[in-house]
Amino acid sequence: MFGLRSKKNDLVKLLPEVRGKYLCDVPLSKHTWFAVGGPAEVMYLPEDDEDLSLFMKTKPYNLPVCVIGGGSNLLVRDGGVPGVVIKLDSRYYKKWQLNGNELTCGAGMRNADLKKILLENKMGGLEFLCSIPGHLGGSIKTNAGCFGKEVKDVLLKATVVDGEGNIKEVSAADLMLSYRSSFFPDDWIVTSLTLKVHPADPEMVLKTLTEHKNYRMRSQPHNERTAGSTFKNPEGLRAWELIKKSGCADLRVNGAKVSEKHCNFLINTGNATAKDIETLGETIVQRVKEQTSITLEWEVKRMGINK
Repeated sequence: MFGLRSKKNDLVKLLPEVRGKYLCDVPLSKHTWFAVGGPAEVMYLPEDDEDLSLFMKTKPYNLPVCVIGGGSNLLVRDGGVPGVVIKLDSRYYKKWQLNGNELTCGAGMRNADLKKILLENKMGGLEFLCSIPGHLGGSIKTNAGCFGKEVKDVLLKATVVDGEGNIKEVSAADLMLSYRSSFFPDDWIVTSLTLKVHPADPEMVLKTLTEHKNYRMRSQPHNERTAGSTFKNPEGLRAWELIKKSGCADLRVNGAKVSEKHCNFLINTGNATAKDIETLGETIVQRVKEQTSITLEWEVKRMGINK
């Protein structure tokens, strides 16, 4: 059985030989925007898809495996994550190629890096995605969206490595994207994605990007330790309105508090633990349910074990 009590490198001895890197006891607080959470027992940085495929095919069958991206929508619990945490962080996963009106990018590319690609190649269509924190791979998993568009509106296809190590190309329809979620298997790892773009005037693209940035600066916390919107909007409703209506706008649990700027954002003021943040979130869920009979669903992904 795998667990965080294993001595350094004990788990690595059981893992297949790869071209990528194995790192032990990696503090995941340095890989998430909340800046909290315990360590990854082992972090695996694959060199490319073939390397990742080999790992998935030859790893111990009962090894716990999970994937993280930019950590912008993630809460890692204080006990850390047992097993192997995969992060697509090599240069291979940050490459891109433009072919007509199709842009193929590695899943490890930051959404913000799309801005330069669009402007230099006089393309548009992905402006909304540029302003969303995190990496492209994670944007698919959550079907990220804002300003009236979602990833499913621009996604054509993706390359994945499945739980058995098979490398396959899947269409956008096969990923079954819906509001802030997807229904493809949990053991599928998205390694690249192809998005629809179209010719556009760089000045107009830049204008749109600037408008999006200014809106976020006005209405959402910035330069704060936060993971973005904490809860999904219930159908036909807004999570922040329910939170405010239920008297949760001023809630605080030790170093974790509700943002004064947008009450669907939780903030680590500097000394919060993951438990503080999760307790604050669960308190909000409970109060909203008591006041409105509506159960808020977490948009932030939670992983790991409690300490």
